[in-house]
Amino acid sequence: MKHSVLQTYNYHVWANKRLFEHLKTLPGDVWSTKIQSVFPTISQTFIHMYIADTIWLGTLLGKPFDEMKTSAVQLTEKIKDTTLQEMEQLFFTLSEDYQGFFAREENFEKVISPEHPHFGRLDTNAFELIQHVVNHGTYHRGNITAMLRQLGYTGTSTDYIFYLYAMNGENK
Repeated sequence: MKHSVLQTYNYHVWANKRLFEHLKTLPGDVWSTKIQSVFPTISQTFIHMYIADTIWLGTLLGKPFDEMKTSAVQLTEKIKDTTLQEMEQLFFTLSEDYQGFFAREENFEKVISPEHPHFGRLDTNAFELIQHVVNHGTYHRGNITAMLRQLGYTGTSTDYIFYLYAMNGENK
């Protein structure tokens, strides 16, 4: 189980890194150009992804909803004007925090029961929450690809199969 969790999360890190690398090849204003989409800019899409990933790590660590909500509001204000390079570093540091959690966690199937004021209590486990983090990231990387196309640029392939091929190539 631990291997599956790590591989799933490592795909998320790989896909984000691949997208950051692609964005660095484009004109700098692409990061903050306003467009009609799910989020008004690519920057704000990444901010949303980062805040969500941070909240879910807090949930995995057992932090209460109210604490996570307050922290998310403060963090959003703090990072609202980050550059592409700063955001990439934030994601790298957060991925190290997740790796620390993975190293300490023994049982990814034990019940975790986060409480949400609107949705109630959810009995789940770490593996399912990591699947959600990765799925959420995949969804928004797709949004970013659509945003890039609106701006006249191509995206980059971040599908899971490309991750598997990339990992297969590294292991030869």
